[in-house]
Amino acid sequence: MSAERPVAVVGASGKTGRAVTAALAARGVPVVPVGRAQWPRLPQVLAGVRAVSLIAPNLHADEPTLVGEVLAAAGAAGVERIVYHSVTAPYAPDLPHHLGKAVSEDLVRRSGLAWTILQPCAYVQNLVPALRDPLPALVVPYDVHARFGLVDLVDVAAVTALALHDDEHVGATYELGGLQQVSVTEVGAEAQRLLGRPVPVSAVDPATWVSSATGLSERERRWLLAMVEYYDRYGLPAGSLAIRALLGKLAHPLAATLARELGVG
Repeated sequence: MSAERPVAVVGASGKTGRAVTAALAARGVPVVPVGRAQWPRLPQVLAGVRAVSLIAPNLHADEPTLVGEVLAAAGAAGVERIVYHSVTAPYAPDLPHHLGKAVSEDLVRRSGLAWTILQPCAYVQNLVPALRDPLPALVVPYDVHARFGLVDLVDVAAVTALALHDDEHVGATYELGGLQQVSVTEVGAEAQRLLGRPVPVSAVDPATWVSSATGLSERERRWLLAMVEYYDRYGLPAGSLAIRALLGKLAHPLAATLARELGVG
């Protein structure tokens, strides 16, 4: 495929979209950012692009409809392939937003487009803002010892750029987890070592945490509560083998990700 033809990034202004855009730019691939402003003329926006990276907003009320609209526009525009960002464990009946991604995966597979599906775990970067505070601390609404395959967003973006380019990834579904299963307690301990200052870690009551969150709809509060209750019971394990196989190197270890994001070490 020609590298000169652009790639559209749906959700380009979000955290994942910005990382994917940077990874594509590092490969010399021009990007067409797609957000809400472009939605009314989506087929025209996608005309001429080679591939689409599709990232839905967090906790989207109806992700299958959004995904279906992108797929229809991509098909009409002659887009060659789509890379869809799903989630680790999409079919988790206790998690409504995961189930939305499971339904969306089915739509992608039946779209008639060449597709790749990525199933990333939660990002290490999600915990970084609290660690940048002058008094760093990690306070979460679930068991601080629960295990997660926390992944570096840089690795997820690199895999996305690869999948958007190389034909061998068509028809593949990749779970993207970090190098090790870690807990919030272990993230705090590593951050404390890197920062050279105390990083206390504690859990807060989930209902209290959700009720105190601002700017959320009642649906979003329900979905978040379901998510943190699931995390409290099961964590969210995910393996790192796909990243190693795809990128030809190990996923970034927790210490390396935190050192980069915190500007230390």
